[in-house]
Amino acid sequence: MATLADSFLADLDELSDNDADVIEEGDVDAGNMEEDIDGDMADIESLNYDDLDSVSKLQKTQRYNDIMQKVEDALEKGSDISNQGLVLEDDPEYQLIVDCNALSVDIENEIIIIHNFIRDKYRLKFPELESLVHHPIDYARVVKKIGNEMDLTLVDLEGLLPSAIIMVVSVTASTTSGKPLPEEVLQKTIDACDRALALDAAKKKVLDFVESRMGYIAPNLSAIVGSAVAAKLMGTAGGLSALAKMPACNVQLLGAKKKNLAGFSTATSQFRVGYIEQTEVFQTTPPALRMRACRLLAAKSTLAARVDSTRGDPSGNTGRSLREEIHKKIEKWQEPPPAKQPKPLPVPDSEPKKKRGGRRLRKMKERYALTDMRKLANRMQFGVPEESSLGDGLGEGYGMLGQAGSGKLRVSAGQSKLAAKVAKKFKEKNYGSSGATSGLTSSLAFTPVQGIELTNPQAHAHQLGSGTQSTYFSETGTFSKIKRT
Repeated sequence: MATLADSFLADLDELSDNDADVIEEGDVDAGNMEEDIDGDMADIESLNYDDLDSVSKLQKTQRYNDIMQKVEDALEKGSDISNQGLVLEDDPEYQLIVDCNALSVDIENEIIIIHNFIRDKYRLKFPELESLVHHPIDYARVVKKIGNEMDLTLVDLEGLLPSAIIMVVSVTASTTSGKPLPEEVLQKTIDACDRALALDAAKKKVLDFVESRMGYIAPNLSAIVGSAVAAKLMGTAGGLSALAKMPACNVQLLGAKKKNLAGFSTATSQFRVGYIEQTEVFQTTPPALRMRACRLLAAKSTLAARVDSTRGDPSGNTGRSLREEIHKKIEKWQEPPPAKQPKPLPVPDSEPKKKRGGRRLRKMKERYALTDMRKLANRMQFGVPEESSLGDGLGEGYGMLGQAGSGKLRVSAGQSKLAAKVAKKFKEKNYGSSGATSGLTSSLAFTPVQGIELTNPQAHAHQLGSGTQSTYFSETGTFSKIKRT
Protein backbone atom coordinates (compact mmCIF):
# COMPACT_ATOMS: atom_id res chain seq x y z
CA MET A 1 0.00 0.00 0.00
CA ALA A 2 1.47 3.34 -1.11
CA THR A 3 2.13 5.87 1.56
CA LEU A 4 1.18 9.52 1.47
CA ALA A 5 4.74 10.54 0.64
CA ASP A 6 4.80 8.24 -2.40
CA SER A 7 1.61 9.75 -3.76
CA PHE A 8 3.07 13.23 -3.36
CA LEU A 9 6.20 12.23 -5.28
CA ALA A 10 4.09 10.77 -8.11
CA ASP A 11 2.14 14.00 -8.41
CA LEU A 12 5.33 16.02 -8.58
CA ASP A 13 6.66 13.81 -11.41
CA GLU A 14 3.47 14.36 -13.42
CA LEU A 15 3.65 18.10 -12.92
CA SER A 16 7.24 18.20 -14.10
CA ASP A 17 6.35 16.22 -17.25
CA ASN A 18 3.48 18.63 -18.06
CA ASP A 19 5.76 21.64 -17.57
CA ALA A 20 8.24 20.17 -20.01
CA ASP A 21 5.51 19.70 -22.64
CA VAL A 22 4.29 23.27 -22.15
CA ILE A 23 7.81 24.62 -22.52
CA GLU A 24 8.32 22.66 -25.74
CA GLU A 25 5.00 23.94 -27.16
CA GLY A 26 5.92 27.46 -26.13
CA ASP A 27 9.25 27.15 -27.91
CA VAL A 28 7.50 26.00 -31.10
CA ASP A 29 4.98 28.90 -30.92
CA ALA A 30 7.73 31.38 -30.22
CA GLY A 31 9.64 30.08 -33.20
CA ASN A 32 6.60 30.44 -35.45
CA MET A 33 5.98 33.96 -34.12
CA GLU A 34 9.55 34.95 -34.79
CA GLU A 35 9.23 33.61 -38.32
CA ASP A 36 6.05 35.67 -38.84
CA ILE A 37 7.70 38.79 -37.46
CA ASP A 38 10.71 38.24 -39.67
CA GLY A 39 8.42 37.81 -42.68
CA ASP A 40 6.51 41.01 -41.86
CA MET A 41 9.73 42.93 -41.35
CA ALA A 42 10.96 41.62 -44.67
CA ASP A 43 7.78 42.87 -46.36
CA ILE A 44 8.12 46.26 -44.67
CA GLU A 45 11.76 46.49 -45.66
CA SER A 46 10.92 45.50 -49.23
CA LEU A 47 8.35 48.37 -49.36
CA ASN A 48 10.35 51.38 -50.46
CA TYR A 49 8.54 54.64 -49.75
CA ASP A 50 10.92 56.50 -52.02
CA ASP A 51 9.64 54.50 -54.98
CA LEU A 52 6.23 55.53 -56.32
CA ASP A 53 5.54 52.14 -57.92
CA SER A 54 5.85 50.38 -54.58
CA VAL A 55 3.30 52.74 -53.05
CA SER A 56 0.76 53.03 -55.88
CA LYS A 57 -0.06 49.70 -57.54
CA LEU A 58 -3.67 50.10 -58.70
CA GLN A 59 -2.92 51.16 -62.27
CA LYS A 60 -0.87 48.01 -62.85
CA THR A 61 -3.56 45.57 -61.74
CA GLN A 62 -5.47 43.46 -64.27
CA ARG A 63 -8.83 44.38 -62.73
CA TYR A 64 -8.24 48.09 -63.26
CA ASN A 65 -7.23 47.62 -66.88
CA ASP A 66 -10.17 45.32 -67.68
CA ILE A 67 -12.79 47.62 -66.17
CA MET A 68 -11.36 50.69 -67.87
CA GLN A 69 -11.29 48.87 -71.22
CA LYS A 70 -14.95 47.86 -70.83
CA VAL A 71 -15.87 51.41 -69.86
CA GLU A 72 -14.15 52.85 -72.92
CA ASP A 73 -15.87 50.33 -75.20
CA ALA A 74 -19.25 51.08 -73.63
CA LEU A 75 -18.74 54.82 -74.02
CA GLU A 76 -17.82 54.39 -77.68
CA LYS A 77 -20.83 52.15 -78.27
CA GLY A 78 -23.23 54.62 -76.68
CA SER A 79 -26.06 54.27 -74.20
CA ASP A 80 -28.05 51.67 -76.13
CA ILE A 81 -29.18 49.03 -73.65
CA SER A 82 -30.25 45.80 -75.25
CA ASN A 83 -30.92 43.73 -72.16
CA GLN A 84 -34.02 45.54 -70.96
CA GLY A 85 -35.90 42.36 -70.09
CA LEU A 86 -33.27 40.90 -67.75
CA VAL A 87 -33.35 41.11 -64.02
CA LEU A 88 -31.20 43.97 -62.77
CA GLU A 89 -28.71 41.74 -60.93
CA ASP A 90 -28.28 39.50 -64.00
CA ASP A 91 -27.71 42.33 -66.43
CA PRO A 92 -24.00 42.54 -67.42
CA GLU A 93 -24.40 46.29 -67.84
CA TYR A 94 -25.47 46.59 -64.23
CA GLN A 95 -22.61 44.35 -63.11
CA LEU A 96 -20.21 46.65 -64.93
CA ILE A 97 -21.75 49.64 -63.18
CA VAL A 98 -21.31 47.92 -59.81
CA ASP A 99 -17.67 47.20 -60.68
CA CYS A 100 -17.23 50.81 -61.72
CA ASN A 101 -18.59 52.01 -58.39
CA ALA A 102 -16.18 49.75 -56.52
CA LEU A 103 -13.33 50.88 -58.76
CA SER A 104 -14.13 54.55 -58.16
CA VAL A 105 -13.81 53.94 -54.42
CA ASP A 106 -10.44 52.22 -54.96
CA ILE A 107 -9.28 55.10 -57.17
CA GLU A 108 -10.25 57.56 -54.44
CA ASN A 109 -8.20 55.62 -51.87
CA GLU A 110 -5.27 55.41 -54.29
CA ILE A 111 -5.38 59.17 -54.83
CA ILE A 112 -5.20 59.69 -51.06
CA ILE A 113 -2.11 57.43 -50.86
CA ILE A 114 -0.42 59.33 -53.66
CA HIS A 115 -1.38 62.61 -51.99
CA ASN A 116 0.41 61.52 -48.82
CA PHE A 117 3.47 60.60 -50.90
CA ILE A 118 3.47 64.04 -52.60
CA ARG A 119 2.95 65.81 -49.29
CA ASP A 120 5.85 64.00 -47.62
CA LYS A 121 8.19 64.90 -50.48
CA TYR A 122 7.09 68.49 -50.99
CA ARG A 123 7.01 69.31 -47.31
CA LEU A 124 10.70 70.21 -47.46
CA LYS A 125 9.99 72.85 -50.11
CA PHE A 126 6.68 74.37 -48.91
CA PRO A 127 5.52 72.96 -45.54
CA GLU A 128 2.60 75.40 -45.17
CA LEU A 129 0.94 74.43 -48.47
CA GLU A 130 -0.72 71.30 -47.08
CA SER A 131 -2.62 73.38 -44.50
CA LEU A 132 -3.79 75.85 -47.16
CA VAL A 133 -4.86 73.42 -49.91
CA HIS A 134 -6.72 70.40 -48.55
CA HIS A 135 -8.08 68.67 -51.64
CA PRO A 136 -5.63 66.06 -53.01
CA ILE A 137 -6.17 66.88 -56.71
CA ASP A 138 -5.89 70.63 -56.14
CA TYR A 139 -2.75 70.04 -54.09
CA ALA A 140 -1.21 67.93 -56.88
CA ARG A 141 -2.01 70.58 -59.51
CA VAL A 142 -0.53 73.39 -57.39
CA VAL A 143 2.64 71.38 -56.65
CA LYS A 144 3.10 70.56 -60.32
CA LYS A 145 2.55 74.20 -61.23
CA ILE A 146 4.91 75.65 -58.61
CA GLY A 147 7.68 73.06 -58.92
CA ASN A 148 10.91 74.39 -57.43
CA GLU A 149 10.03 78.06 -57.92
CA MET A 150 10.62 80.12 -54.77
CA ASP A 151 8.99 83.35 -56.01
CA LEU A 152 5.29 82.63 -56.46
CA THR A 153 4.67 85.98 -58.10
CA LEU A 154 6.11 84.36 -61.25
CA VAL A 155 3.66 81.44 -61.04
CA ASP A 156 0.12 81.84 -62.38
CA LEU A 157 -2.28 79.87 -60.17
CA GLU A 158 -5.39 81.39 -61.70
CA GLY A 159 -7.96 78.71 -62.40
CA LEU A 160 -6.43 76.20 -59.99
CA LEU A 161 -7.49 77.84 -56.71
CA PRO A 162 -9.91 80.57 -55.60
CA SER A 163 -8.52 84.08 -55.65
CA ALA A 164 -8.58 84.38 -51.85
CA ILE A 165 -6.57 81.16 -51.41
CA ILE A 166 -4.12 82.27 -54.12
CA MET A 167 -3.43 85.47 -52.20
CA VAL A 168 -2.86 83.57 -48.94
CA VAL A 169 -0.57 81.04 -50.65
CA SER A 170 1.51 83.83 -52.24
CA VAL A 171 1.92 85.67 -48.94
CA THR A 172 2.80 82.48 -47.07
CA ALA A 173 5.34 81.41 -49.73
CA SER A 174 7.24 84.67 -49.29
CA THR A 175 7.90 83.85 -45.61
CA THR A 176 8.26 80.07 -45.81
CA SER A 177 11.18 78.26 -44.26
CA GLY A 178 11.39 75.63 -47.02
CA LYS A 179 14.28 75.09 -49.39
CA PRO A 180 14.41 73.97 -53.02
CA LEU A 181 14.20 70.22 -53.57
CA PRO A 182 16.92 68.13 -55.18
CA GLU A 183 16.30 67.31 -58.80
CA GLU A 184 15.68 63.61 -58.15
CA VAL A 185 13.13 64.26 -55.38
CA LEU A 186 11.41 66.91 -57.48
CA GLN A 187 11.09 64.50 -60.41
CA LYS A 188 9.50 61.83 -58.20
CA THR A 189 7.07 64.42 -56.88
CA ILE A 190 6.08 65.55 -60.36
CA ASP A 191 5.58 61.92 -61.45
CA ALA A 192 3.34 61.35 -58.44
CA CYS A 193 1.30 64.44 -59.37
CA ASP A 194 0.90 63.13 -62.94
CA ARG A 195 -0.27 59.76 -61.63
CA ALA A 196 -2.78 61.36 -59.30
CA LEU A 197 -4.17 63.47 -62.14
CA ALA A 198 -4.35 60.40 -64.39
CA LEU A 199 -6.30 58.52 -61.73
CA ASP A 200 -8.63 61.47 -61.37
CA ALA A 201 -9.23 61.48 -65.14
CA ALA A 202 -9.97 57.74 -65.04
CA LYS A 203 -12.40 58.31 -62.20
CA LYS A 204 -14.20 61.00 -64.21
CA LYS A 205 -14.45 58.62 -67.16
CA VAL A 206 -15.95 55.94 -64.92
CA LEU A 207 -18.45 58.45 -63.54
CA ASP A 208 -19.36 59.55 -67.06
CA PHE A 209 -20.15 55.97 -67.95
CA VAL A 210 -22.23 55.48 -64.82
CA GLU A 211 -24.00 58.77 -65.50
CA SER A 212 -24.92 57.66 -69.01
CA ARG A 213 -26.57 54.54 -67.58
CA MET A 214 -28.34 56.27 -64.68
CA GLY A 215 -31.61 56.52 -66.58
CA TYR A 216 -31.77 52.72 -66.60
CA ILE A 217 -30.16 51.89 -63.26
CA ALA A 218 -31.65 54.62 -61.04
CA PRO A 219 -34.41 56.45 -62.96
CA ASN A 220 -36.14 57.84 -59.85
CA LEU A 221 -32.94 59.15 -58.27
CA SER A 222 -31.90 60.72 -61.58
CA ALA A 223 -35.29 62.43 -61.87
CA ILE A 224 -34.68 64.25 -58.56
CA VAL A 225 -30.99 65.20 -58.56
CA GLY A 226 -29.98 64.61 -62.18
CA SER A 227 -27.85 61.92 -63.77
CA ALA A 228 -24.49 63.50 -62.97
CA VAL A 229 -25.20 63.98 -59.25
CA ALA A 230 -26.82 60.53 -59.04
CA ALA A 231 -23.68 58.93 -60.48
CA LYS A 232 -21.47 60.79 -58.02
CA LEU A 233 -23.67 59.81 -55.09
CA MET A 234 -23.62 56.15 -56.15
CA GLY A 235 -19.89 56.18 -56.76
CA THR A 236 -19.11 57.74 -53.38
CA ALA A 237 -21.52 55.53 -51.47
CA GLY A 238 -20.26 52.36 -53.16
CA GLY A 239 -23.27 51.37 -55.22
CA LEU A 240 -27.02 51.77 -55.33
CA SER A 241 -27.64 49.25 -52.55
CA ALA A 242 -25.19 50.99 -50.22
CA LEU A 243 -26.80 54.35 -51.03
CA ALA A 244 -30.26 52.95 -50.27
CA LYS A 245 -29.11 51.73 -46.84
CA MET A 246 -27.59 55.11 -45.95
CA PRO A 247 -29.57 57.60 -43.83
CA ALA A 248 -30.52 60.94 -45.34
CA CYS A 249 -28.24 62.93 -43.02
CA ASN A 250 -25.23 61.07 -44.46
CA VAL A 251 -26.43 61.38 -48.06
CA GLN A 252 -26.40 65.14 -47.55
CA LEU A 253 -22.67 65.02 -46.71
CA LEU A 254 -21.54 62.79 -49.59
CA GLY A 255 -18.87 64.69 -51.50
CA ALA A 256 -18.48 67.47 -48.92
CA LYS A 257 -15.01 69.00 -48.86
CA LYS A 258 -13.18 70.53 -45.96
CA LYS A 259 -13.24 74.24 -46.71
CA ASN A 260 -10.42 76.56 -45.79
CA LEU A 261 -11.71 80.10 -45.51
CA ALA A 262 -8.25 81.49 -44.62
CA GLY A 263 -9.72 83.79 -41.98
CA PHE A 264 -12.53 85.14 -44.15
CA SER A 265 -16.16 85.34 -43.13
CA THR A 266 -18.28 82.21 -42.88
CA ALA A 267 -21.52 84.07 -43.61
CA THR A 268 -21.72 83.08 -47.29
CA SER A 269 -20.09 79.65 -47.06
CA GLN A 270 -22.18 76.51 -47.37
CA PHE A 271 -21.00 73.93 -44.84
CA ARG A 272 -22.25 70.36 -44.56
CA VAL A 273 -23.27 70.22 -48.20
CA GLY A 274 -21.87 67.69 -50.68
CA TYR A 275 -22.81 66.81 -54.25
CA ILE A 276 -26.40 67.89 -53.64
CA GLU A 277 -25.37 71.52 -54.00
CA GLN A 278 -24.71 70.81 -57.70
CA THR A 279 -28.36 70.01 -58.38
CA GLU A 280 -30.61 72.38 -60.28
CA VAL A 281 -33.12 72.57 -57.44
CA PHE A 282 -30.44 73.68 -54.97
CA GLN A 283 -28.99 76.31 -57.31
CA THR A 284 -32.38 77.87 -58.09
CA THR A 285 -33.35 78.11 -54.41
CA PRO A 286 -32.80 81.46 -52.63
CA PRO A 287 -29.70 81.45 -50.39
CA ALA A 288 -31.74 81.83 -47.21
CA LEU A 289 -33.59 78.56 -47.92
CA ARG A 290 -30.76 76.45 -49.37
CA MET A 291 -29.99 74.49 -46.22
CA ARG A 292 -33.64 73.52 -45.84
CA ALA A 293 -33.75 72.58 -49.51
CA CYS A 294 -30.59 70.50 -49.08
CA ARG A 295 -32.12 68.49 -46.25
CA LEU A 296 -35.30 68.01 -48.24
CA LEU A 297 -33.35 66.85 -51.31
CA ALA A 298 -31.31 64.39 -49.24
CA ALA A 299 -34.45 62.89 -47.72
CA LYS A 300 -36.27 62.49 -51.05
CA SER A 301 -33.11 61.17 -52.76
CA THR A 302 -32.83 58.46 -50.12
CA LEU A 303 -36.44 57.43 -50.75
CA ALA A 304 -35.86 57.37 -54.51
CA ALA A 305 -32.68 55.29 -54.10
CA ARG A 306 -34.60 52.73 -52.05
CA VAL A 307 -37.26 52.53 -54.74
CA ASP A 308 -34.58 52.04 -57.42
CA SER A 309 -32.70 49.42 -55.44
CA THR A 310 -35.79 47.21 -55.40
CA ARG A 311 -36.80 48.10 -59.00
CA GLY A 312 -40.09 49.38 -57.62
CA ASP A 313 -40.72 51.89 -60.41
CA PRO A 314 -38.52 51.53 -63.53
CA SER A 315 -40.50 54.25 -65.32
CA GLY A 316 -39.31 56.97 -62.91
CA ASN A 317 -42.77 58.32 -62.07
CA THR A 318 -42.03 58.14 -58.34
CA GLY A 319 -38.95 60.31 -58.76
CA ARG A 320 -40.83 62.88 -60.83
CA SER A 321 -43.64 63.05 -58.28
CA LEU A 322 -41.08 63.54 -55.50
CA ARG A 323 -39.44 66.31 -57.51
CA GLU A 324 -42.81 68.06 -57.94
CA GLU A 325 -43.36 67.77 -54.20
CA ILE A 326 -39.96 69.37 -53.56
CA HIS A 327 -40.79 72.28 -55.89
CA LYS A 328 -44.16 72.84 -54.22
CA LYS A 329 -42.61 72.90 -50.76
CA ILE A 330 -39.92 75.39 -51.78
CA GLU A 331 -42.55 77.62 -53.40
CA LYS A 332 -44.60 77.40 -50.21
CA TRP A 333 -41.59 78.52 -48.18
CA GLN A 334 -41.20 81.62 -50.38
CA GLU A 335 -44.80 82.75 -50.04
CA PRO A 336 -45.26 85.84 -47.84
CA PRO A 337 -47.11 85.27 -44.60
CA PRO A 338 -50.85 85.93 -44.75
CA ALA A 339 -51.89 89.46 -43.90
CA LYS A 340 -53.43 89.95 -40.51
CA GLN A 341 -57.13 90.44 -41.02
CA PRO A 342 -58.91 93.08 -38.89
CA LYS A 343 -61.19 91.47 -36.39
CA PRO A 344 -64.76 92.74 -36.97
CA LEU A 345 -67.06 93.68 -34.15
CA PRO A 346 -69.61 91.08 -33.12
CA VAL A 347 -73.09 91.34 -34.58
CA PRO A 348 -75.34 93.08 -32.05
CA ASP A 349 -78.16 91.03 -30.62
CA SER A 350 -81.60 92.16 -31.74
CA GLU A 351 -83.33 90.70 -28.71
CA PRO A 352 -83.03 92.58 -25.42
CA LYS A 353 -80.81 90.89 -22.92
CA LYS A 354 -82.16 89.64 -19.66
CA LYS A 355 -81.43 92.16 -16.94
CA ARG A 356 -81.54 91.57 -13.26
CA GLY A 357 -84.29 93.33 -11.35
CA GLY A 358 -85.50 93.67 -7.81
CA ARG A 359 -84.69 95.51 -4.63
CA ARG A 360 -80.95 94.78 -4.79
CA LEU A 361 -80.61 96.20 -8.31
CA ARG A 362 -82.59 99.30 -7.42
CA LYS A 363 -80.37 99.90 -4.43
CA MET A 364 -77.28 99.55 -6.57
CA LYS A 365 -78.64 102.01 -9.15
CA GLU A 366 -79.49 104.54 -6.45
CA ARG A 367 -76.08 104.12 -4.89
CA TYR A 368 -74.15 104.69 -8.12
CA ALA A 369 -76.57 107.15 -9.80
CA LEU A 370 -75.24 110.47 -11.09
CA THR A 371 -76.01 113.40 -8.81
CA ASP A 372 -77.34 116.67 -10.11
CA MET A 373 -74.02 118.33 -9.41
CA ARG A 374 -72.14 115.77 -11.50
CA LYS A 375 -74.68 116.09 -14.30
CA LEU A 376 -74.14 119.86 -14.44
CA ALA A 377 -70.35 119.42 -14.27
CA ASN A 378 -70.45 117.04 -17.24
CA ARG A 379 -72.43 119.48 -19.40
CA MET A 380 -71.15 122.52 -21.28
CA GLN A 381 -73.00 125.54 -22.60
CA PHE A 382 -72.08 126.71 -26.06
CA GLY A 383 -70.54 130.14 -26.26
CA VAL A 384 -69.95 130.42 -22.53
CA PRO A 385 -66.53 129.55 -21.11
CA GLU A 386 -66.59 127.20 -18.19
CA GLU A 387 -64.94 127.87 -14.89
CA SER A 388 -62.07 125.70 -13.71
CA SER A 389 -60.43 124.93 -10.43
CA LEU A 390 -57.17 126.72 -11.26
CA GLY A 391 -58.56 129.40 -13.53
CA ASP A 392 -57.76 130.22 -17.19
CA GLY A 393 -58.90 126.81 -18.29
CA LEU A 394 -56.44 124.98 -16.05
CA GLY A 395 -57.34 122.22 -13.69
CA GLU A 396 -60.70 120.47 -13.48
CA GLY A 397 -63.55 122.16 -15.30
CA TYR A 398 -66.86 122.93 -13.60
CA GLY A 399 -69.02 122.70 -16.73
CA MET A 400 -72.35 124.46 -16.20
CA LEU A 401 -71.96 124.69 -12.43
CA GLY A 402 -72.45 128.27 -11.26
CA GLN A 403 -73.51 129.60 -14.69
CA ALA A 404 -77.21 129.93 -13.86
CA GLY A 405 -78.43 132.65 -11.46
CA SER A 406 -76.03 134.78 -9.45
CA GLY A 407 -72.94 132.79 -10.22
CA LYS A 408 -72.92 130.79 -7.01
CA LEU A 409 -73.23 127.05 -6.75
CA ARG A 410 -76.99 126.61 -6.44
CA VAL A 411 -77.71 122.91 -6.51
CA SER A 412 -80.65 121.42 -4.69
CA ALA A 413 -79.12 118.62 -2.70
CA GLY A 414 -82.38 116.84 -1.89
CA GLN A 415 -82.19 113.77 0.28
CA SER A 416 -82.51 110.60 -1.68
CA LYS A 417 -84.79 107.75 -0.79
CA LEU A 418 -81.89 105.60 0.17
CA ALA A 419 -80.47 108.24 2.50
CA ALA A 420 -83.87 108.78 4.13
CA LYS A 421 -84.26 105.06 4.69
CA VAL A 422 -80.82 104.81 6.23
CA ALA A 423 -81.55 107.72 8.55
CA LYS A 424 -84.82 106.16 9.67
CA LYS A 425 -83.10 102.87 10.46
CA PHE A 426 -80.42 104.70 12.38
CA LYS A 427 -83.04 106.56 14.45
CA GLU A 428 -84.93 103.40 15.31
CA LYS A 429 -81.71 101.71 16.29
CA ASN A 430 -80.62 104.48 18.65
CA TYR A 431 -83.94 105.38 20.28
CA GLY A 432 -86.27 102.41 19.94
CA SER A 433 -84.20 99.45 20.89
CA SER A 434 -82.35 100.82 23.92
CA GLY A 435 -85.43 102.44 25.59
CA ALA A 436 -83.92 105.94 25.54
CA THR A 437 -86.10 108.94 24.60
CA SER A 438 -85.36 111.90 22.43
CA GLY A 439 -84.36 115.14 24.01
CA LEU A 440 -87.31 116.96 22.42
CA THR A 441 -90.03 114.79 24.04
CA SER A 442 -91.41 115.29 27.57
CA SER A 443 -92.67 112.86 30.16
CA LEU A 444 -95.28 115.37 31.45
CA ALA A 445 -98.76 114.89 30.04
CA PHE A 446 -101.45 117.63 30.52
CA THR A 447 -104.99 116.30 30.76
CA PRO A 448 -108.18 118.42 31.27
CA VAL A 449 -109.44 116.33 34.20
CA GLN A 450 -106.64 114.51 35.86
CA GLY A 451 -104.15 117.31 35.75
CA ILE A 452 -100.44 116.65 35.25
CA GLU A 453 -99.10 113.16 35.31
CA LEU A 454 -95.66 111.68 34.59
CA THR A 455 -96.07 109.00 31.97
CA ASN A 456 -94.03 107.08 29.36
CA PRO A 457 -94.59 108.80 25.98
CA GLN A 458 -93.74 105.72 23.94
CA ALA A 459 -96.16 103.51 25.89
CA HIS A 460 -98.84 106.18 25.60
CA ALA A 461 -98.37 106.35 21.83
CA HIS A 462 -98.58 102.59 21.66
CA GLN A 463 -101.92 102.57 23.53
CA LEU A 464 -103.37 105.23 21.27
CA GLY A 465 -102.35 103.27 18.24
CA SER A 466 -103.98 100.08 19.50
CA GLY A 467 -107.35 101.77 20.24
CA THR A 468 -107.45 101.11 24.01
CA GLN A 469 -108.46 103.81 26.49
CA SER A 470 -105.88 105.21 28.78
CA THR A 471 -106.19 104.81 32.47
CA TYR A 472 -104.94 106.80 35.32
CA PHE A 473 -102.23 104.29 35.86
CA SER A 474 -100.41 103.19 32.70
CA GLU A 475 -99.31 99.66 32.03
CA THR A 476 -95.74 100.63 32.40
CA GLY A 477 -96.48 102.30 35.71
CA THR A 478 -97.00 105.89 36.88
CA PHE A 479 -94.41 107.36 39.15
CA SER A 480 -96.54 110.24 40.53
CA LYS A 481 -99.87 111.96 40.06
CA ILE A 482 -100.63 115.63 40.89
CA LYS A 483 -104.25 116.83 40.87
CA ARG A 484 -104.98 120.37 39.96
CA THR A 485 -106.75 122.32 42.71
